[in-house]
Amino acid sequence: MSTTKFNIADYLDDNEMIVEYLNNILEEGDSSDIISAIGHVAKAIGMTKIAEDTGMSRPSLYKALSENSKPQFETILKVLRAIGGNIQINPAA
Repeated sequence: MSTTKFNIADYLDDNEMIVEYLNNILEEGDSSDIISAIGHVAKAIGMTKIAEDTGMSRPSLYKALSENSKPQFETILKVLRAIGGNIQINPAA
């Protein structure tokens, strides 16, 4: 029996799943987890489409959203908008 490497992007196939995944990471993860999760969503949607929507190159996106990267906040905002998301602040519980 052979195994394959788990890839979360394979399971992010609709908006509801993407929103649930990102909200979960935002609640429980740290900044590197959030950047990585945004990268997973971008890959699920398609880096070419995200590159076109953000005006960034695919290599720049891969670099900005790779593990241990520290992208500028502007880059995160561009990618979030391209994947159909936004940031909303709610009162802390």
